[in-house]
Amino acid sequence: MPALPDHPETLRPEDFAVFKPDKMGKATIFESERVLVGLNCFEPGQEHALHAHAGMDKVYHVLTGRGTFLLEGRELPMEPGMMLIAPEGVPHGIRNDGAERLVVTAILAPGPGKK
Repeated sequence: MPALPDHPETLRPEDFAVFKPDKMGKATIFESERVLVGLNCFEPGQEHALHAHAGMDKVYHVLTGRGTFLLEGRELPMEPGMMLIAPEGVPHGIRNDGAERLVVTAILAPGPGKK
């Protein structure tokens, strides 16, 4: 994984992907008082369970792989280029039920611990 650049700078988020054999990998690309931009990285079969955030909105954007967006009472297919917005309080999660690695950009506003 390359070193994070000084911002502003262009980058390819997937170059910073971190995978773990036992759980979802996470990488922070940028964090300020207003926003956190990171990656959620899944091996096949891994899942980020249904959860919700108080006082924080989240945007997911699929970079590589396929899987399922989990929403309270719904499951939506995800593929590269797709985006899901989970406003404050909306239960959401991700499951990699595909055969390849899944990399998703996660944008949180405000960032955790910065509220």
